[in-house]
Amino acid sequence: MAGTTFCEVSELYNILNQNTPLSRLPEFNYLCLIDACAKGQYNASHIITLRCHLQDSKGKFIMPAGVEVESMRNIVVYDSNSSSLQGSAMECAEALTKSNRYPVQILKGGYQRFSALNPFIRTQKILYTIKELESLRPYTVELLPDQLYLGDYNALVNVSEDTSHVLEKGNLHVNVADSVAADLYSSFERICVFIGSHFVIFILTRSISEAWEHVLQCKTNMRPNRGFVQQLYDWELHTLGRRMTDIAVPCY
Repeated sequence: MAGTTFCEVSELYNILNQNTPLSRLPEFNYLCLIDACAKGQYNASHIITLRCHLQDSKGKFIMPAGVEVESMRNIVVYDSNSSSLQGSAMECAEALTKSNRYPVQILKGGYQRFSALNPFIRTQKILYTIKELESLRPYTVELLPDQLYLGDYNALVNVSEDTSHVLEKGNLHVNVADSVAADLYSSFERICVFIGSHFVIFILTRSISEAWEHVLQCKTNMRPNRGFVQQLYDWELHTLGRRMTDIAVPCY
């Protein structure tokens, strides 16, 4: 039995927005998201791809049809405002842990907190076809919630039809070729200054390996090219005064 654990809002947000480049939500054993709220609350509004929990005549949880718990990589349960390991979300999660090899995650803050921070990911839709799931356009993942995001040019051009509010806050364009030999190192300091001094402190206290582990938790298919890794390696020496990461290991 794998047990239960809390899942932060940003973690579920990133799970929902993984792509390769199509959304990962259609994958059979990728995510099972279960609503332990009352039926009326589920019908009114819920997170996309959600399944409503089912109960038998004795009030015991019943697994939704077609869900193979044993092979499910991410199982997340929430109620209206989960804040402790008690309540309907916990009861639902405990029923699932009996056969799942991975920990069942309980959304911290429940639906109320998630929908307040991410109102664009809620819906009243109940059933999705595979084609509909494949056509979902993922959002950029959060590296630092509400502060730092990871995306590509699509996120830049699709962020809004009105870009005036974006330009007011400033923007930084680092023009480099899409090549292993491209020089990003010379722009690292300028990038850090642009992001802000308080984030530079956060970044400077972490080695490449620690930063890489965090990025992989947010975006599971990230694979930087060797040229970029080498430049980060040099930047680590520049900022920390010593080399702390062995970039020869396979994950880099």
